[in-house]
Amino acid sequence: MAEAAQYDVVIIGGGPGGYNAAIRAGQLGLKAACVEGRETLGGTCLNVGCMPSKALLHASELFEAAGKDFASIGIEVAPKLNLGQMMKSKAESVTALTKGIEFLFKKNKVDWVKGFGRIAGQGQVEVTAADGSKTMLAARNIVIATGSEPTGLPGVAFDQKQIVDSTGALSLPGVPKSLIVVGAGIIGLELGSVWRRLGAEVTVIEFLDRITPGMDADMATAFQRALTKQGMKFKLGTKVTAAKTGKDGVELTVEPSKGGAAETIKGDVVLVAIGRKPYTAGLGLESVGVATDARGFIPTDHFKTAAPGVWAIGDVILGPMLAHKAEEDAVACIEMIAGKAGHVDYNLVPSVVYTFPEVAWVGKTEDELKAAGVAYKTGKFPFTANSRAKINHETEGFVKVLADATTDKILGVHMMGPQVGEMIGEACVAMAFGGASEDVARTCHPHPTRSEAVRQAMMGVEGWIMQA
Repeated sequence: MAEAAQYDVVIIGGGPGGYNAAIRAGQLGLKAACVEGRETLGGTCLNVGCMPSKALLHASELFEAAGKDFASIGIEVAPKLNLGQMMKSKAESVTALTKGIEFLFKKNKVDWVKGFGRIAGQGQVEVTAADGSKTMLAARNIVIATGSEPTGLPGVAFDQKQIVDSTGALSLPGVPKSLIVVGAGIIGLELGSVWRRLGAEVTVIEFLDRITPGMDADMATAFQRALTKQGMKFKLGTKVTAAKTGKDGVELTVEPSKGGAAETIKGDVVLVAIGRKPYTAGLGLESVGVATDARGFIPTDHFKTAAPGVWAIGDVILGPMLAHKAEEDAVACIEMIAGKAGHVDYNLVPSVVYTFPEVAWVGKTEDELKAAGVAYKTGKFPFTANSRAKINHETEGFVKVLADATTDKILGVHMMGPQVGEMIGEACVAMAFGGASEDVARTCHPHPTRSEAVRQAMMGVEGWIMQA
């Protein structure tokens, strides 16, 4: 093995956390290397997660709209699905994005070391390439950014053909006649929406008695109603205990979560989307005295692990398992390494479900405020009363604002409607500056736009909504 190359920081993992950390390190003049075992940069998000799923969500939404909605506005077409071309377009988009990261690495003088990295000791990272050759890197700082992987379900083994995880669901060779989604979280509902639009009968099985844990309960109820109206079926309060595959598809054994008689459900394909878990296997954490907690997360204090010079960010530490959260971690961590201030306010990390309608939220839910004993006021405005939504025939959903009853400080904003993922950022900025609902209510918004619904909901906190 050759003499170890010397770096200020070596990042293990090339996903949103890893590549943003590497680029920021380069911008700050640190000599940086990013170790990534995939053939392309971008991690799960760009390769088999956020980006390809959004490509299919967009394409399938257009397909369904062409078949169901275009005629009513005077556009008569008869769409025909070309799944192969849809998948090709998805792949081309992913390639363009991953190549863009390679360009940014070169621009910021970041070394991409191809292979799988493991900590071999204090300040040492061993990289094993695809051909088995090993390279040693020496680093003043090591950042673990290895992300997460799908959580399996006991008794339901992945074969990536009939029983798939989220990665497999992005590349099905054909539209299944029936798709069973196990897990009513964001990933399951997004991918279930894709295949429902393309022609599959979709049934969602959820252990809890509600969908989308973590979403405001009011919003979750409206969201389930919208998806049901589209044709998605739900079996809530139900657990899956076994699966049997055969020529005729998959037979799942299910029973009530709280106990009761078992029954069987059949589908052509089963997507297991019950969550994700930190990817920390084989990282050599024990070589520097770092242990994970009971759920596999690496304990940190402002991204610092128990080992000097070893940091962790993104999905391997506590917090929302979201790409944009990992990006924030990355920048803050590298700035701390460079001697600057670094901070992330996790209360201001937004969440978005990219179905139709979309759902987006930031800050506290009503249940959280009630549990904390916080007195709050509510402002609510429906898209049925929004001019742009009416014109576009996209009126399902609403915006809800939660503000402190005494100070009027915005505590949470929840939206369901067309493209609300593009609108939640306004709420994040207002909350970052400690804004009150009145601040947004008295800020002029362009007309006619969907964003006016945000302003009107803010007005609603004090009861002076101006549109109807």
